[in-house]
Amino acid sequence: MNERNSNPEVAQTLAGKVAIVTGGGRDIGRASALRLAAAGASVAINYHSSADGADSAVKEIVAAGGQALAMQGDMTSEADVAALVDATVKAFSGKIDVLVHVTGGLVARKPVPELDLEHWHKVMDLNATSFLLAVRATLPHMADGGSIVGLASQAGRDGGGPGAVAYAASKGAVMTMTRGLAKELGPKIRVNSICPGMIDTDFHNIFTKPEVRSNVANATPLKREGSSEDVANLVAYLASDEAAFMTGTNVDINGGVLFS
Repeated sequence: MNERNSNPEVAQTLAGKVAIVTGGGRDIGRASALRLAAAGASVAINYHSSADGADSAVKEIVAAGGQALAMQGDMTSEADVAALVDATVKAFSGKIDVLVHVTGGLVARKPVPELDLEHWHKVMDLNATSFLLAVRATLPHMADGGSIVGLASQAGRDGGGPGAVAYAASKGAVMTMTRGLAKELGPKIRVNSICPGMIDTDFHNIFTKPEVRSNVANATPLKREGSSEDVANLVAYLASDEAAFMTGTNVDINGGVLFS
């Protein structure tokens, strides 16, 4: 067992691996960074504005005996993506084994009559273009057996809620990119994405009314919202060799509110 991040409750399925987590300063991204580190990975955490969350995650990982760094950057910027990859390679063994791309967001709810092109392009760039840039920059450093995990959304399957056409379309693009990348990058690299449903994050704190959240949670067989840790556990599984025969999948995690 890797002595770093040794935790009797978490198998060291990523011992000796190097991972990048984009959007890792809060919620699902932060939980994923902590979970990958607990499984033995050295983790580079990108954040855009959540410096406190990213820095505290690094401190927590290091205190547990692991290795981590935090770096600010805009993942829609080629230069910032390249800087993140370069810093990761220099800090950790000259390679990258895992890319977890959590960067994304709704930005705002805009029904189609109010959906200006500036908003459309911003949402598409934030969710889909950033995924492409991260994958493209990481590939030259990714070892055989590498794993890419994207964050799509239930909205990519069902079209999302009111005013979320741009967001749903961008997450649908992530799902299709996942399938195409799996074909192009296999067998060397596996590519999977996750489609979260109602997860207790700032996304819904900001954009979803409490009564809607309650109704959705109560409509699930599990009768609750998901947690960032629920999603992070799935991220860690897909990143590891335990998911060695999975690629091109878009995995639902929604408490059973939508079956596919």
